[in-house]
Amino acid sequence: MAPAASKLRAGAGLGALPQRALAQYLRLLRLYPVLTKAATSGILSALGNFLAQLIVKKREKENSQKLDVIGPLRYAIYGFFFTGPLSHFFYVFMEHWIPSEVPLAGLKRLLLDRLLFAPAFLLLFFLIMNFLETDHGYVGRTCWATGRRRLDTTRHLLQNIFYVSWPLLPASSPVTVSGRDAAAVTVQIRRSFWPALRMNWQVWTPAQFVNINYVPLQFRVLFANLVSLFWYVYLASLGK
Repeated sequence: MAPAASKLRAGAGLGALPQRALAQYLRLLRLYPVLTKAATSGILSALGNFLAQLIVKKREKENSQKLDVIGPLRYAIYGFFFTGPLSHFFYVFMEHWIPSEVPLAGLKRLLLDRLLFAPAFLLLFFLIMNFLETDHGYVGRTCWATGRRRLDTTRHLLQNIFYVSWPLLPASSPVTVSGRDAAAVTVQIRRSFWPALRMNWQVWTPAQFVNINYVPLQFRVLFANLVSLFWYVYLASLGK
């Protein structure tokens, strides 16, 4: 009977693991809301990029090509420093500015998100992602070419991380800013922004309607992160 009882206790412990993890997450969310949402955004953003790479590699049958480890790192940086904190404060601001008691509050919140926050956030995404990319172009195709290039790519990305975090650094900190040519980045953003915004409106509008009006405030960033995770995978499966 002892082995059977031991197995039952082990099974009960494993069954309680998700509950303990959820309780710990809720505790951190209550004590450190911004930091917790930033960390969650960074992790899920990196995971989404990693899964998208796996799908693309499987579809194109590129068995010899290694995965790009810098890509998930860029997405983690963006999720941690921008997606999590900005989304947190935006949802809090919207909740106070358009309370649920206001007539047509759900529609007004949705219009605020779709017409103001979505374009601004998408533009920020293009700017930051282009800034974090290296002079070698798309890292996924080149960062594994040579050991020297891997070192240069990592060094450049770390420099950009420090530059993104410039408010935390002294004014005299020797940070080198490099990257793509500003004119090329501007052309790329002009070419990509409007199609991306239209796709954002088509796909994210139903999700944000549910998120803004039915998801509790403390879970809205997490809900958006999960939608983003599946969105990255979906786009990769379509080859976009």
